[in-house]
Amino acid sequence: MNSQQSKQLVVAAWEAFASRDKQRIAAVFTEDAEWIAPKGNSTALALPYTDHMVGREQIAHFIAVEFGKLFSADVKVDFRAFYAENDVVIVEERMQATLSNGRHYDVEYCFIFKLRDGLIERVREYMDTLKAARMVFGSLDRVPAQ
Repeated sequence: MNSQQSKQLVVAAWEAFASRDKQRIAAVFTEDAEWIAPKGNSTALALPYTDHMVGREQIAHFIAVEFGKLFSADVKVDFRAFYAENDVVIVEERMQATLSNGRHYDVEYCFIFKLRDGLIERVREYMDTLKAARMVFGSLDRVPAQ
């Protein structure tokens, strides 16, 4: 795939994520795909869920089912930029939402997508974990132990 095709694939993947359709989401990942987020991030701690998902089914289940348990309303993703170089796509975005506890969530993210054979093989997720923890838990004293 060339850079433009890779970028288009990742844009289509975000559309699939927004659909919350488990089968549609799974279809954009390789069977052995990985999604790696910062260890001990607030989403993983609050749900609780893993920060390292392996396999298209686990990733699709998280996006389609688990995600909405924390980010319960008004989810808005503002894409800042997409950068593509062959089979790697970098996405800068800002996500806002109302959390299940009623708090407002507003965090900037950077995702690095590695593609293989027209599918997503790996996602590395970066974010301001301290800001996210304060929004999810209110006080760092309330953050569950890992």
